[in-house]
Amino acid sequence: MTVDQSPTPHEGLSRRGLIGLALGAGAAGIAVGAGAGVAAAAAVRAGQDGGAASAYDFHGSHQAGITTPVQDHLHFASFDMMAGADRDDLITLLQDWSYAAARITQGLDVSATGAVGGSPQAPPDDTGEALGLAASGLTITFGFGPALFEKDGVDRFGIAARRPAELERLPAFLGDDLDPGASDGDLCIQACADDPQVAVHAVRNLTRIAFGRARLRWSQLGFGRTSRTTQVQQTPRNLFGFKDGTANILADDTEALDEHVWVGAQDEPAWMAGGSYLVARKIAMLIETWDRVQLAEQETIVGRTKGTGAPLSGGDEFTEPDFSGDAMPETSHVRLAHPDFNGGNRILRRGYNYVDGNNTLGRLDAGLFFLSFQRSPSQFVQLQRALSTDVMNEYLRHVGSGLWAVPPGVTAGSYIGEGLFA
Repeated sequence: MTVDQSPTPHEGLSRRGLIGLALGAGAAGIAVGAGAGVAAAAAVRAGQDGGAASAYDFHGSHQAGITTPVQDHLHFASFDMMAGADRDDLITLLQDWSYAAARITQGLDVSATGAVGGSPQAPPDDTGEALGLAASGLTITFGFGPALFEKDGVDRFGIAARRPAELERLPAFLGDDLDPGASDGDLCIQACADDPQVAVHAVRNLTRIAFGRARLRWSQLGFGRTSRTTQVQQTPRNLFGFKDGTANILADDTEALDEHVWVGAQDEPAWMAGGSYLVARKIAMLIETWDRVQLAEQETIVGRTKGTGAPLSGGDEFTEPDFSGDAMPETSHVRLAHPDFNGGNRILRRGYNYVDGNNTLGRLDAGLFFLSFQRSPSQFVQLQRALSTDVMNEYLRHVGSGLWAVPPGVTAGSYIGEGLFA
């Protein structure tokens, strides 16, 4: 099946996508119903919270989930294409994902027949755990990893020549103890929502759609955002108890976004214009060790007061730090990460806390799932290297890592990454 012959997202899921839903549920057949599922799901959504459910449009010049007000919950997933998958498999997968994402971000089921509108003798198209729930501000953001373009010297999908020059596996950094099973991947999905069940539902169903074309490599649940992207959002706290993301780039700062986050029209390759680059880092925090550190030392390490979040040089949380005196230690996190000491370099952060239970020593397996968007991967590399002398590193271990090119947004009837295949 060629791309021209493939169904466009507004027509519905491809045959492969429908088969994936069925086989992903453990059966071989599926029935395609009429449009009753759309009306039923829409009625459910309209009746939820008096019809006031928050929903972000999947379509737009940029992908949602970057400057969107940061939601409270995350389900991040990394995928590898299956051995033997070809270019048409990749294209139809992206079409199917785009079609499904455009629906579920509006509080609808993944397809027209949905969870209850199909044949009772066939597995449902939709898993159904989000029935009756509002859209909950769900956003779905897709990214393409370096190995999608070339893996072990093989151009599996005929796109190696269109790989962005900077899209390479991140270099090794001081303090890395990376788990290959929680790093990298051909494709990624960032699903953010104000209801954790809505985010999980999104990744669960997109994984089913991918059956036979891509497989889940690893995933991560996150809670309690560690940044803000709007003026009205309060600055949250990380698991060390400090306010995090005070100086983050905000959605209304279009000048900073154009300079530091969005790939420009003059950048290469042209198909990435309006897109960005996503870095994910799973950072384990040595919680019990940190909890035994004196408050004054904690504040010296961070460079801010724990209570108000004000810089140690004085003022309130949003006062610009004064580095001229001795109040801000040279090895403090705030100083080392500040644009004044990094050539004006800034990134947009969208991190989350995570707790994955306890380890074998009975300590919390917890930390920060760091997410950042930047115009160029070199911005993150520069900042991470600048933090090599950060005293906070004594309490951190970087255990997962990945870099993905995030294509620009799409219009209705198009699909994510279409420009790559033009």
